[in-house]
Amino acid sequence: MQIPEGKKVYFLSDFHLGAPDHASSLEREKRIVSFLDRIQEDAAMILIVGDLFDFWFEYRSVVPKGHVRILGTLAKLTDSGIPIHFFVGNHDMWMSGYFQDELGIPVHHHPVEYVFQGKKFYVGHGDGLGPGDHGYKFLKKLFRNPICQWLFGLIPPHLGISLASFFSRRSRIMTGHTDDHFLGEEKEWLVQYCRSVLKNTSIDYFIFGHRHLPIDHALNETSRYINLGDWIRYNSYAVFDGQHLELKTHPA
Repeated sequence: MQIPEGKKVYFLSDFHLGAPDHASSLEREKRIVSFLDRIQEDAAMILIVGDLFDFWFEYRSVVPKGHVRILGTLAKLTDSGIPIHFFVGNHDMWMSGYFQDELGIPVHHHPVEYVFQGKKFYVGHGDGLGPGDHGYKFLKKLFRNPICQWLFGLIPPHLGISLASFFSRRSRIMTGHTDDHFLGEEKEWLVQYCRSVLKNTSIDYFIFGHRHLPIDHALNETSRYINLGDWIRYNSYAVFDGQHLELKTHPA
C-alpha cells in the first residue's frame, strides 16, 4: 500500500471496553471516540490490534449491549472510505461476522504482514505467541474450537456474558504487575517470537498489543518490536507517516 501524501497509518489496541465498570469504561470510550474523530482527517488506514472489548461473543442473533459510541464511530469512518482492520484479542476472539457485515471491517484471527511504503509490518494481537504460557495456549485452542463456541452459544446470553466477564476479570488479576515494566529480552515472550520470525524473513516493524505496556525495542539495526500499550493507563498508539514509525501518547 502506498500512503497518500499527508496521510498516516494508525495502530491501536487494548481498549478493554466494559472493564472494570460501566462508568470508567464509558469515560474511556468517549476518549477513544474523540481520538478517532481527530485522526479522521489524516488516516489512510486504522488497525485495531485486539481487545477492543473486555468481552465479546456473537450469539446467532445477539451481541453484547453497549459500546454504541465506538461502534457508530467505526461505522462512520469506514463509510467515509477509511479502511479499518481488526485483529481479535484474547478477550474478543469470538467474532463471527458482525464487524464484517455491519461495519465493513475485516477481522483477522492470526498475524498479518503488510507493506507500507516499502516497509514490512508484521501485525497481530500477540497472545499465545512465543515460548511459554502453555496453559493459555491450550485454553486458546479450546476457546477457538467451533464445537466449544457452539456449546457456549447454547448458554442464555445473560448467563454466558456474566460467566465470560468473570473469567476476564480473573485474567487481569493473574497478570498482576508484570505489565508495569520491560522484563528483559529473555523473559519477554513476544521479543523471543520476533527473533524466531526474523530467522526466516526480514521484517521492519513487529506491531503487537496484549502486553499493555508501550514498548519500542530494537531487535537489530533494521527491525523493531513495538508494543502498543493500552488505553486504560497509557492512551498509547503508534503512527506511521510513510517514513517514520512513532509510539505516541494521546493526552488524557
